[in-house]
Amino acid sequence: MKRIVRALLVVLVSVSLSGRAQDRPLHEVYSMMVFNFIKYVQWPDHSEGGEFVIGVIGNADVYNTLSTWYGGKPRGNKTYVIKKFNSAADVTDCHVVFIDKSKSSEFEAVNTKVKGKGTLVITDKAGLGEKGSAINFRFVDDKLKFELNQKAVEAANLKVAGSLTSMAILI
Repeated sequence: MKRIVRALLVVLVSVSLSGRAQDRPLHEVYSMMVFNFIKYVQWPDHSEGGEFVIGVIGNADVYNTLSTWYGGKPRGNKTYVIKKFNSAADVTDCHVVFIDKSKSSEFEAVNTKVKGKGTLVITDKAGLGEKGSAINFRFVDDKLKFELNQKAVEAANLKVAGSLTSMAILI
């Protein structure tokens, strides 16, 4: 059963990366990808109840899409809560924080603020994967791909499934 579920998840992420998904508005593709990444990551507090918080800095369309599609829905013992932040100073405890390229100047401050707190930092600007973002979106040959910084994932006390690692550009 686990193999079937894992195979389905691989297909979901693969479809998100395919050209068909890229015909959708980019903010919808990013929202789908962020949500699918979560399925492949294990957090230290994964069995506790409460909220599973996804923070968005910048891109109101990504925030609105995540809120509409996933806000209030269950994730195991937790409930998805989507929060919009204007800057690093506003960031509170999050399981995931997405930093849009329009706010990439906030990356260093956000990364410092969440360091070691079990936060998956996802960015959308060339070079931020190398600077310590756990996952960074990147276009290669006009196709959306993602980089995975394994050191950043480990520093955040997170575990990533091998199936996600196998689809990533490893840094």
